[in-house]
Amino acid sequence: MVASYDCVIRGGTVVDGTGHDPFIGDVAIKDGRIVEVGQIAGSGADEINAAGRLVTPGFIDIHTHYDGQAIWSSRMNPSSSHGVTTVVMGNCGVGFAPCRKDDHDMLINVMEGVEDIPGAVMSAGLAWDWETFPEYLDALDARPRDIDTAAYLPHSPLRVYAMGERGANREAATPDDLARMRGLAREAIEAGAMGFATSRLHIHRTADGAAIPSFATAETELQAITGGMKDAGKGIIQMVMDFPDENWENLAMLRRLAQQSGRPATFTMGSGNSGPEGWREGLKRVEDANANGVSITAQVFPRPIGLVQGHNLSINPFSECPTYKAMAGLSLEERIAEMRKPETRAKLVKEKPGEGTMLAMLARNYDWMFPLSDPPDYEPSAETSVGATARRLGLTPEEVIYDMLLKDDGKAMVYVALGNFYNAKLDSVGEMLQHKNTVLGLGDGGAHYGMICDASYPTFMLSHWTRDRAEGRLPIAWAVKALAQDPARAVGLNDRGILAPGYKADINIIDYDNLALNQPTVVHDLPAGGRRLDQTARGYDVTMVAGKVIYRGGEPTGELPGRLVRGPQEIRPN
Repeated sequence: MVASYDCVIRGGTVVDGTGHDPFIGDVAIKDGRIVEVGQIAGSGADEINAAGRLVTPGFIDIHTHYDGQAIWSSRMNPSSSHGVTTVVMGNCGVGFAPCRKDDHDMLINVMEGVEDIPGAVMSAGLAWDWETFPEYLDALDARPRDIDTAAYLPHSPLRVYAMGERGANREAATPDDLARMRGLAREAIEAGAMGFATSRLHIHRTADGAAIPSFATAETELQAITGGMKDAGKGIIQMVMDFPDENWENLAMLRRLAQQSGRPATFTMGSGNSGPEGWREGLKRVEDANANGVSITAQVFPRPIGLVQGHNLSINPFSECPTYKAMAGLSLEERIAEMRKPETRAKLVKEKPGEGTMLAMLARNYDWMFPLSDPPDYEPSAETSVGATARRLGLTPEEVIYDMLLKDDGKAMVYVALGNFYNAKLDSVGEMLQHKNTVLGLGDGGAHYGMICDASYPTFMLSHWTRDRAEGRLPIAWAVKALAQDPARAVGLNDRGILAPGYKADINIIDYDNLALNQPTVVHDLPAGGRRLDQTARGYDVTMVAGKVIYRGGEPTGELPGRLVRGPQEIRPN
């Protein structure tokens, strides 16, 4: 008998991404699309028994930085090992196109500073066989990948391409510059950019410490660029900003840009760990914009916004101290051997880091610094912080963290919660997540290789928020919708995120009871032997893209069905 379908997933608990109650059923796939959901009589060339497992849509991460990794690699991990089947890159206004040959080093410098990607990695890994943004999209399109990718037009490369050295030096744009940027924006959107991305975040600096080219540009410049989106008639505006700022001007400006261009907008939102509850005012302002016909979504990360520190990573509490800097040329083993000497310990626990550096400030935030255990705890008790431990033991925080980071032959890690951990709980995050005008985001995959591994958040969302959290748990159907349909709709990817006929067959089969995050590890698989943090998970039996199994039992199969997504997508009829 000839099979009716390419694949049938049988007897799983279908959580279809709509938010409706889960049900036991089958999913049939043909030619990369879902063709039937329910009780299916016909057979599949491949039959997968999903009894006792969740069957969900593939997840969508709309805030990543795989702009370089998508050029030199066919695997978009860590994202793809956490059920993510589509990523959107080019966020924060940084990227590699458009770009003339003479500006390659400048864009590498920007990306190294903003996204913690080593310059040597980018120099070795980027082919630079493009100049314009449409040519960059063609370069992306030429490489098959495990999952689908889409890209924003980033502001900093656009500005430098249009203005040359004046753009890099953050000079004001002339009317001719504005007209050129508007035309380039329209060209990029028509070629397949998902939208336009920019940054007004003051900590976004080049590797040399200078403000990035697009920082604090005039509103007239942003009006011109988003005017190009209006000309093209599609695309979304993405912005990162200091949140909250004193007068909410950045959010007000984003609202004006969305209103003038007629294009939807999205921005990154979070809470502090203490102080004013600014996220509540932010939610009110976003809700008011939408109530008045201006489409704005706030992207929320479902766990603390933080940094991972260790001796094998980009920063640790001693990395800015003179004695530690003098050991920069040593291997990890040699450095740890030196640090085990009592005289070195006595010196470093009292030595002050370089004054005024951002790294020094972030790396010594002891009351918000926690051991990164195995399995990792991303909602730890305040009593387990380095600061609280030091007070309990009658030691200095430096003494406690010094000994803590020497464990596991110097490979131990700690997690610093910089935000989203109000009163040492995730209650503020839960409040933001459940607002009608927010979506999940900020996995940051492909960036911050030596200090962040947040692309694992889908696994945390499912395991912690729906199963393991002591209180305030969320329904599994709600969480899957938040991971799949909601972010897909926010950026116009309307052909995915739901298990229903006509939708793309991007699917996860999950052993929910055993779903768990593994501790982050350091791997050296980047170009030029570059180092990065990686984090895997247990519990993903199968991940499919376009009906092809890309992961089975947590291991890649070698299938590479992922493609570049050019612009908004619509559901295809059966």
